[in-house]
Amino acid sequence: MSAHRLLNSRFIALAIILLACTFLRLPPALFRTPEGSLRSLVALHPQPGSDQLGFDEALYRDYTDKLIRFGLISYPEIVERYREKQQTLTGSILPPVRFLYIFSAYLWHQLFGSATLSCLKNVSAVFTMFTLLLVTVFAARVGGFCYAIGVGALIVFAPTQLHMSQHALVDGFFTFWAMLVLWSLWENLRAPKDWRWLLLYTVALTATILTKENAFFVWVAVVAILIANHWLKFGTVTRELLLATVVGPTLGVVLLGMLTGGAGPLIATYQLSVSKNYELKYAILTGDGPWHRYLVDLMLVSPIVLLLAIGSVFNLARAKKAEWFFLIFIAASYLVMCNVKYGMNLRYANMWDLPLRVLAFSQILVLIGFVAQRWRSIALFAAVGLTCALEMRNYVVMAVEYPLYELVSPELMRGLKILKSPADLK
Repeated sequence: MSAHRLLNSRFIALAIILLACTFLRLPPALFRTPEGSLRSLVALHPQPGSDQLGFDEALYRDYTDKLIRFGLISYPEIVERYREKQQTLTGSILPPVRFLYIFSAYLWHQLFGSATLSCLKNVSAVFTMFTLLLVTVFAARVGGFCYAIGVGALIVFAPTQLHMSQHALVDGFFTFWAMLVLWSLWENLRAPKDWRWLLLYTVALTATILTKENAFFVWVAVVAILIANHWLKFGTVTRELLLATVVGPTLGVVLLGMLTGGAGPLIATYQLSVSKNYELKYAILTGDGPWHRYLVDLMLVSPIVLLLAIGSVFNLARAKKAEWFFLIFIAASYLVMCNVKYGMNLRYANMWDLPLRVLAFSQILVLIGFVAQRWRSIALFAAVGLTCALEMRNYVVMAVEYPLYELVSPELMRGLKILKSPADLK
């Protein structure tokens, strides 16, 4: 194939990936409602089986409603009302300090006038699309056009990415900012003292703090990567990069303090939320488990990707900088996340989707190395295509044919018919 035709075919493949990503992540309302502009294509769109309004979704809607009605200046009062309500409850409810997600839904309402819940779902859908764009560019910077297409295709059909795009939950939104931190960190290591990458890195760290409290897991993983750089030589760690690693989160905490009415109210809000979580029956029933629970849940949702990613660990060489970079991110954040009491949920692991698929694609490249040279392109296409098909099938079984909502072990096993629900026995 000529260089021109090869380049054209790659751009066509990339365009197909982006179009597939956009279509699969579109909100279900566009296909379901009589006034939906895409209702004629409903047969092609995997409609989620669960249309319930989750407890957390209702809280996000209420916080956004209050922000729409009373404006940004009322945010300290919204936080105070949360504390008053939380003190009367036996269990924890999510606090309104996940500001950036709520504020994004508020901006969507101001721009388009949509209903509050639709605003939240639309923000979730759009940011999972942004994640795919970010992943594609990041993968291209790491491994070239081949990585951009391969990793991008695997992300398009990732079941947890698809699930997060269809619900008014913060985790998919948070993944975008976590991956922006990871990408800007990579670029800072490769291009030291470039103020543009430093600025992006600082903004991304600030955004993670403003989005969700488990930004701490991302920060721990970033620090682990910076320490590992001493041996693995991803790039150059400068004073400016270390300063940005501290300034970004600090700025996020300061902004949250201003929004909640000061340092005292912010600390009190977090303390109240965490302490009450240990008394929440739902968290005790679904958020507990051994350290390897995330591995079990990932095996249920994305077995092929997980096995390929684990296999890549055995092929790691010092020269594979990108693979080490992503592996350390997973390992360091996993170490913290699996030790949070009553706080394990596969939703929180949404930020591992990119690192796992980079490792999986790297292993696919190793495996097709045993194929004759002239058949390798076909073998690569077939391997990635088969993996994507199995991922999509898993999503359909769990979240379309079964009304999956929470990504907890019992529900995942019911979705896969490993566990039977009482209704199944009738």
